[in-house]
Amino acid sequence: MSSPSVALVGLDCVFPGAPGPDAYWDLLMRGGDATGEQPGPRRFGPGYETPVRGGFIDDADVFDNDFFTVSPREAAAMDPQQRLLLQCAWRALEDSGRSPRSLAGGDTGVFVGMMGSEWGQLHLGDYGRVTPQLGAGSSAGMAANRISYHLDLKGPSLSVDTACSSSLVAVHLAVNSLLSGECGTALAGGVNLVLTPALGLVYAQMGLASPDGRCRPFSADANGIARSDGVGVVVLRRLEDALADGQRVYAVIRGTAVNQDGRSNGVTAPNRHSQREVVAAAYRRAGVTPGQVRFVEAHGTGTALGDVIECGALGEVHGVPREEPCAIGSVKGNLGHTEGASGIAGLIKVALALHHRIVPASRYADRENPQLRLAERGLALLKAPVRLPAGEVVAGVSSFGMGGTNAHAVLAAAPRTARGGRRRAAAAPAGVFTLSADTPEALRRNLAAQAEAVAARPRGDAAALCWTSNRVKTGLPYRAAFTATDTVELAAALRAAAEDGRLAAGIADRAWRPPVIGFLFTGQGVQEPGMTAALYRQSPLYRRRLDEADAALAPHLGGSVRDLLLGGDPALHRTRWAQPALFAVGHALAATLTGLGAGPHVVLGHSVGEFAAAVAAGVLTLEEAARLVAERARLMDALPEGGGMLSVRAGREEVEEFLTAGPGVSLAAVNGPQNTVLSGGLAELERVAGVLRGRGVHCRAVGVSHAFHSPLMDPVLEPLAAAAAGIAPAAPRIPVASTRYGRLLADEPMDGAYWAGQAAGPVLFADALADLVARTAPTALVEIGPAPQLIQLAGRSGLADGIRLLHPSPGRDATARDLAETVAALYRSGLEPQWDELYEPVWRTTERLPPYAFSTEHRFWHAGAARPLVSPGPAASPASSPASSSPASSSPAASPAGAAAGPVPAPAEGGGSDGSDGSADPVLAAVVGAVVEVGEYAPERVDRNSRFYEDLGFDSVMIMQLKDRIETSLPQAGGIAVQQLLPALRSVGTLADFVGEWISVGVRP
Repeated sequence: MSSPSVALVGLDCVFPGAPGPDAYWDLLMRGGDATGEQPGPRRFGPGYETPVRGGFIDDADVFDNDFFTVSPREAAAMDPQQRLLLQCAWRALEDSGRSPRSLAGGDTGVFVGMMGSEWGQLHLGDYGRVTPQLGAGSSAGMAANRISYHLDLKGPSLSVDTACSSSLVAVHLAVNSLLSGECGTALAGGVNLVLTPALGLVYAQMGLASPDGRCRPFSADANGIARSDGVGVVVLRRLEDALADGQRVYAVIRGTAVNQDGRSNGVTAPNRHSQREVVAAAYRRAGVTPGQVRFVEAHGTGTALGDVIECGALGEVHGVPREEPCAIGSVKGNLGHTEGASGIAGLIKVALALHHRIVPASRYADRENPQLRLAERGLALLKAPVRLPAGEVVAGVSSFGMGGTNAHAVLAAAPRTARGGRRRAAAAPAGVFTLSADTPEALRRNLAAQAEAVAARPRGDAAALCWTSNRVKTGLPYRAAFTATDTVELAAALRAAAEDGRLAAGIADRAWRPPVIGFLFTGQGVQEPGMTAALYRQSPLYRRRLDEADAALAPHLGGSVRDLLLGGDPALHRTRWAQPALFAVGHALAATLTGLGAGPHVVLGHSVGEFAAAVAAGVLTLEEAARLVAERARLMDALPEGGGMLSVRAGREEVEEFLTAGPGVSLAAVNGPQNTVLSGGLAELERVAGVLRGRGVHCRAVGVSHAFHSPLMDPVLEPLAAAAAGIAPAAPRIPVASTRYGRLLADEPMDGAYWAGQAAGPVLFADALADLVARTAPTALVEIGPAPQLIQLAGRSGLADGIRLLHPSPGRDATARDLAETVAALYRSGLEPQWDELYEPVWRTTERLPPYAFSTEHRFWHAGAARPLVSPGPAASPASSPASSSPASSSPAASPAGAAAGPVPAPAEGGGSDGSDGSADPVLAAVVGAVVEVGEYAPERVDRNSRFYEDLGFDSVMIMQLKDRIETSLPQAGGIAVQQLLPALRSVGTLADFVGEWISVGVRP
């Protein structure tokens, strides 16, 4: 019986001639040779000038250090293997259909295989230039820890060195960790960079090196090993978890095994029996027989002894009766030997073969080595690609270490899953395509990459692409979001944004924190037959919420307000139906947004809109509010007609003279500084309108049947209060801005007396809005109603800049696209929506998107073993900075003014500065200079507002170095303890203020 399986759900790789998984698969399918002569920048330098042939990654020196908040000094000190792994891990997680940031703080494990650190060999021997950054940057053990640290992953994190089997052993450990429950997601991978000639010389002296720099596995022409670069990372999950989350599965790992040669004929010599046993053990754990295995990605180094022993071991296992021989091959024929990364190179090859259901041909299969006796052993090299049959296919991957540690993994094709056909609709559903990056420039770069990829797709619905982007392309501060129904529209929007040099307002924002959202619930007067009908048809979430409101109202109305509303019945204008319809729409819109994760932090309701606001705030239940609204509408509808309302474009004081104490003309609403509403008899209102128009004041009759919010409502007050008598309102869960009182509620209950007074008294909307804004500081005001009314009033009320005014249903013909636009705007402002609720389940399928496009601007590389990488100790001059080709650190950092050694006078009033660069404050200048030196930043990168952790990547080591440099530049600042310094490390400016105050006060230990 087979053990539980592990799904391979994401992958990324960079190999010679293959800068990504697609290029890697293309290289394999065309049988390409990615080996070549060592690039000029990679020449080994003095003592070994002879060019070397092998497999080399282009641009292995490129690293987007700003993305990972790594200072230029630390980036230059880091083994480039660590830098490659960081970017590869990020892309692999994206490929798994999840945002890397979504895993932060969780139990994700990281398992990395690599063979030592040639970087450390190059640089740690120069003892006078050893630094903490170089020490950590040269440690092989830090390779996995870097990923865990920068992505905040808290599961197991370890690096493995078993020589050439390292990365497949890492996969074995990751699989076991998942199956034991130690972690829920695992990153497993390997990396190798050829930085010194040492290991090549060892191979040559052992007779293993290929004279022409090519590996020819299982060929009659095989003549040894050619060293190569490579990095690959896979994302693994328990199969049941991956399927439950709807992740794409490339392949399934059915079982793995690891063993050791033990004492054989030499510590570096392979052992046929151990190789046979590790394969057999993996098959037992996987619950498969050798006859089921269709092909094996062999270790296949192309050495005479290694190929013979491996084929002998494979033959002993696979030489069983079978319909066709077991195909074998080795990617080393395409890449060369990637050593510590060779296992992951083979694993990714097999996963892609199972995913595409085709096995690439074996390079050099045309001249099979007859000594291998492949046919009689049940083995065969593939001279052409072979298509795999439908159903389950099983394959194996072997990787053997020079010290005798052997690993084998058994993979199978992904199980078929029922994904359900997509329904054809008259109009494709609108989705929101999201994208985020760490800088505006990075956002533009990624917009262009996504635009190109979407444009290359056949025209079709964009909903699944949008849903995938919501899961994957989020979590970074600069955001873009576009609503789209098809790929052509989406590609055009992405392209236009990428080509906009300014990244137009509304497309990309710096999302520092989540938005503070205020809901404004519209009152009577904006209702119209058919309102939100299109949204009801297109949005299942809105449909569900409107249905529940209708169900709550129906027992009290004697009919369906939903059917009346959607049917376009003009009876909707009657108060009996208008108020319940507005309540139903308000509740449905508010509940829909809340279900999308865009719920309110404060609510305000205009007149009848306060009932839906009370439900949103948790004061009333839906059923309680529905009963009160229905009773209010019935009572008001039964009043004699003959009253009306008049909207006046004038302030409250300008209409004061027309107000009467009793029936006549009353102040019904104060909607803004120049917007009031009068209520009363029609004749009285017409007289007032005539006078005001004669004065040049604009007046407009409001389309209502009664004189609401006037003494003419007195007959309904007592029965309305009685209807609410049995209700015990709860305390609000969120603040409620009361338009009855014109302010946020304090301890006043929204009981029967409240609702009676609310029906008769004026609506103090402007006052309530002003108090809401002053006391809750909203960043977005969302109108909850069927037409834009309150946000227009809010827009004319003199709101502070930066408050977004949004409306998910702006008019009778509003659609699900308008709802999506509102969610997109809130996302750009920092909201993390519940995106799933925007899409029906049929559209929640993972589509492949291009990985994050990292910056290629910064390059960090050594210029030879004798050239220094980092400056010496803390007191060293910046003139001995790292030799990096990064623009940020390619030349020694110049000491800014004030940073030179020697006393610096304290400012008269402590810290502070008139210039962010420190030009007006010598203390700030000294702090900026110290930061520039410690981090090796370009001087223009650091100013008063730079944050130590978020922007500059400072850690405890750098803080100690910073303290030393500040004390060197400012002797008066001596004696500050690190513990005293820590609270001031919010930004460069706050640290300068603290140091300046310390100096001015003259504190001494």
